[in-house]
Amino acid sequence: MLASFRMEKLVQRRFWLEQIEQAWQRRSIIWLSGVRRTGKTSLCRTLEKIEYFDCELPRIRKLMNDPEEFLASLEGKRVVLDEIHRLRAPAELLKIAADHFPNVKILATGSSTLSASRKFRDTLTGRKVEVWITPMMTNDLSDFQEENLPHRFLHGGLPPFFLAESLPEKDFQEWIDAYWAKDIQELFRLERRYSFQKFVELLMAQSGGIFEATQFTADCEVSRLTIQNYLRVLEATFVAHIIRPFSTHRPTEIVSAPKVYGFDTGFVCYHRGWHALRTEDLGSLWEHFVLNEIHAKFQTRAIRYWRNKSGHELDFVLMKRGLPPTAIECKWSSNSFDPAHLKAFRRAYPEGRNFVVSHDVDRSHKQHFGEILVEYLTLSNLIQCLGKLDTGRIQS
Repeated sequence: MLASFRMEKLVQRRFWLEQIEQAWQRRSIIWLSGVRRTGKTSLCRTLEKIEYFDCELPRIRKLMNDPEEFLASLEGKRVVLDEIHRLRAPAELLKIAADHFPNVKILATGSSTLSASRKFRDTLTGRKVEVWITPMMTNDLSDFQEENLPHRFLHGGLPPFFLAESLPEKDFQEWIDAYWAKDIQELFRLERRYSFQKFVELLMAQSGGIFEATQFTADCEVSRLTIQNYLRVLEATFVAHIIRPFSTHRPTEIVSAPKVYGFDTGFVCYHRGWHALRTEDLGSLWEHFVLNEIHAKFQTRAIRYWRNKSGHELDFVLMKRGLPPTAIECKWSSNSFDPAHLKAFRRAYPEGRNFVVSHDVDRSHKQHFGEILVEYLTLSNLIQCLGKLDTGRIQS
């Protein structure tokens, strides 16, 4: 059972509803992806003029034993197929819908492991649009009428956890247990539950740090190759985000070691043992939140970081074809920005815009550090600026 929650109602999450409507203009099939408990089912139920089918129910699954007859009965309608992974052949049903019933608009949801399977991806290539619902971002906080960022950081961005009156500590572990039992075991069939969950625990605790597989082998009691496999599983199911280094293979740069971020600040805080947040904790969590915002708004994971062998590092680097790299530094307080890291980056890559995104910036402003121009932005201003750079097609 989940901890005591405030009464949860169906909130109109306007950003995500708009994303779905725009996606339906491009294709008749939408795959709504995201980790469990991000609110996919609740979002589906707030769509207008929808026929909703819960594939968890045996009687609903029976309706789809003959996909052609089922789809023919829905001609011209907007349909939600929730928990579609419970069907015997979900990819085949969606393929038939896309190829032979284009007037039936379908929004399908299911386990993140389904979309990670090669058969699902190959069968639906060119036939669907994916909308990836992330943990709650700024638009969601406005829709839920709770914009307290430290609360969002500590409780995380899964709506039931966010709405909890008290910190739902037991529910974080219950989520991990359900993820193992219902997601991982269904597709990946990993054998060592302890080792996998220990890896998740350690990875969340060091979220945002540079990843080295050998750091985890002793505690998890598995090999380096197994750790690398675990990480691939976490990335495929959106539980971990791998941020690879930006580099032109200069001898002074880190060229291979990635940084890895946990998918949600609540789980990061839980595995770090934080029950209340100190001022010094907010910077790292703000960095996670900014990353989540970029993921949500631009539906991309093609984000890099930069670090050289002298220890200079930039939080994020974004690339668009034909443009120089855009540098982003995330600071809870703009006063903590140190231009030395940016200067080191711009000595190697002189062209490109430089953004510092801070919680305490009220109005955007600019400052020169020698020949480098730095733009201080709110998070919403940053998204607007990146949108003008057409960040939706960020280079990987």
